[in-house]
Amino acid sequence: MTQMTPPGWHPDPGHSGKGPAQERWWDGARWTGHVRASPAAMRRRRVRVGVGVVVGAVVLASIGGGVYLLGEEGGRPGAAASSPSASPDAPDAGRKDSGRGSEDNGPGEPAPPTEPGFATDLAAGISLPVPEGWEGRSGAVGAGLTTGEHPCPGDTAETCVRGGVFSAPAAALELAEGTPEEVAKKDIAVNAEESYGGETYGKITSHEELKSEAVTVAGQKGYAVRWKVVTEKGDDGYVESLVFPSPASTGMLVVVRSGFDVNKAAPKLSVLDEITRGIKAASGPGGANGGAA
Repeated sequence: MTQMTPPGWHPDPGHSGKGPAQERWWDGARWTGHVRASPAAMRRRRVRVGVGVVVGAVVLASIGGGVYLLGEEGGRPGAAASSPSASPDAPDAGRKDSGRGSEDNGPGEPAPPTEPGFATDLAAGISLPVPEGWEGRSGAVGAGLTTGEHPCPGDTAETCVRGGVFSAPAAALELAEGTPEEVAKKDIAVNAEESYGGETYGKITSHEELKSEAVTVAGQKGYAVRWKVVTEKGDDGYVESLVFPSPASTGMLVVVRSGFDVNKAAPKLSVLDEITRGIKAASGPGGANGGAA
């Protein structure tokens, strides 16, 4: 870059080429320490979240009430992480015959950090705490936590979960830019439909807003919206859309979607609050302390 180049986001000259492409801020005279994942790269690697969605037979995690088979277009899942009490030989969440391990990453992609007790979203630069008895899944784009597999009420051939939490950069979910509050309020209806609508639970007949408030997550000022939804089939559910700035990439918003069944066998909402409090900046590549200087 030259001194004639105006300040702005430009491809990071120090990027190794591994993992999601990133941009670095040029202040008009020099490169600064501020980096973010490339919005174009996030859109190309869009994460699909939906009932029975399998992208190229890639399963990242299950989430919410419906069958949440998450994948990246053109990508592969990262390494699975169990809670400290879970069996090290437990199958991947959402698919009982899939293998585990960082060898599932796509060509040229680094293995996501496998910090004990956490599932890491490499692109977002955050780690989600894995509660006792849950399964966690790290990924180059997106991370997931799930518990309580059971046959879906609307389609018993499919598998649903009692509770699920999933993170991704907002751009990977094709969400419009805005403040954390604006994005959370727009995303909650999409989250509700993808978690409890469709064939797995039937249509959502009504909803009640339980929470809409500012929150601090991983040291960042964000916003959370929580609904209770009434379904046509099976259990009702709690859904939450949590949005906050990435602690690792300036200008990036992170979305954490959650879905819990309203059922005695499902986790209590206090577990969701504990997960939110435990979200932190990821260590290693992509984390607040692991990016380029």
